[in-house]
Amino acid sequence: MHRNLPAVRWVGGVELELIAIATGGRIVPRFQELTPEKLGRAGLVREKSFGTTKDKMLYIEHCANSRAVTIFIRGGNKMIVEETKRSIHDALCVARNLIRNNSIVYGGGSAEIACSIAVETASDKYPGVEQYAIRAFADALDAVPMALAENSGLQPIETLSAVKSQQIKENNPHFGIDCNDIGTNDMCEQNVFETLIGKQQQVLLATQVVKMILKIDDVISPSDY
Repeated sequence: MHRNLPAVRWVGGVELELIAIATGGRIVPRFQELTPEKLGRAGLVREKSFGTTKDKMLYIEHCANSRAVTIFIRGGNKMIVEETKRSIHDALCVARNLIRNNSIVYGGGSAEIACSIAVETASDKYPGVEQYAIRAFADALDAVPMALAENSGLQPIETLSAVKSQQIKENNPHFGIDCNDIGTNDMCEQNVFETLIGKQQQVLLATQVVKMILKIDDVISPSDY
């Protein structure tokens, strides 16, 4: 500290950019270029120790741009911290998708079952070999609700057949797998839903992977070298 001005060494590039965004300051490479207009503003800057190892962390609070925040994660071991980071990242991605597009589809495999029924119905319009490929796509969509039923301790084939029959009979695409054993298959009543963007990306990425695999006409084993 010189003239009551604290300084921090070895700040990472990403952290430096985030601090600049939060405080409204500008990143300058040399002191000669420093001007009052390029300074950032924060209400409180403090250093705090935490954990059994007494690691130190610098807190910059009450910044000019309050939209920039840092989530501080602590856990008993590295595995818990990494799992928490993954969960928070998934939750933030869901919130981001809802901000970009607030359209939703109901979960519990109801969207996949409804799409499977629609694709299978549309396959009858194609008299050629394409009909089998379209029906195979419909069967592939059933893999998601079958996996949900199996992971929930239910009979996958029987449960899927019952829910699909219920959707067709009542013409209601909200019926899915009752994983929580609430007593109703209506995902609308259970408030189980997913973002439309996320569901679209899942189907598109899975389709692209299958198309890439189908383009492979030969496999070279190590013994062929």
